Amino acid sequence: MEETSNSIMIVDKESIIQKLTKIFWIFLIGSIIGYGLEMIVGLVQNGHFVSRQGLLFGPFIQVYGVGLVAYYLVISNIKKKSYIKIFFITMLLGGIVEYLFSYLQETWFGTISWDYSNLLFNIHGRTSLLHCLYWGTGGVLFVKYIYPFIEKLINKIDVLVLKQITVILLVLLAFDVGISCIAANRQRERIEGVAANSSLDRFCDEYY
Repeated sequence: MEETSNSIMIVDKESIIQKLTKIFWIFLIGSIIGYGLEMIVGLVQNGHFVSRQGLLFGPFIQVYGVGLVAYYLVISNIKKKSYIKIFFITMLLGGIVEYLFSYLQETWFGTISWDYSNLLFNIHGRTSLLHCLYWGTGGVLFVKYIYPFIEKLINKIDVLVLKQITVILLVLLAFDVGISCIAANRQRERIEGVAANSSLDRFCDEYY
């Protein structure tokens, strides 16, 4: 009985690790896709490439990554639904993610990355009906095409190799997120006229 219990615990632990690994890769891929889309939008709007990366290092825009993770967390419940139902569910999810991201960024760092106040049917400028429609379209593409491709790709990679690559990238991304948050916080302090009180503050003032 005890051996059976231990084997169940091992299986559960492995399944949790596999799920977290998949979530990490979906976040990573979504953030990179988002960066590519924003680059294209910037090119169309400005006539030249404009980097809109959300972190100091790497081609990442986190709101897209979190949006795809939100889709993944409900995918088992919606993947067999009709295209129109998937569209409306992911449209709502994407709008919520976008709104929360904007709210938290402004609350924590005092900065605003987007403002849709000039668009009809916007919610406090943080999201809008138009952008929710984009999220819904992206949701359909993710559920029906992108996620199945990611799943096949992950399944083709050796488990040990996948774990090693994931750990390395996770450490690098954690550093990127950490230093980006520190730099953003210091930027807010500079705007508020707060003097540099530490070597880290002075480092951020010089390089970021």
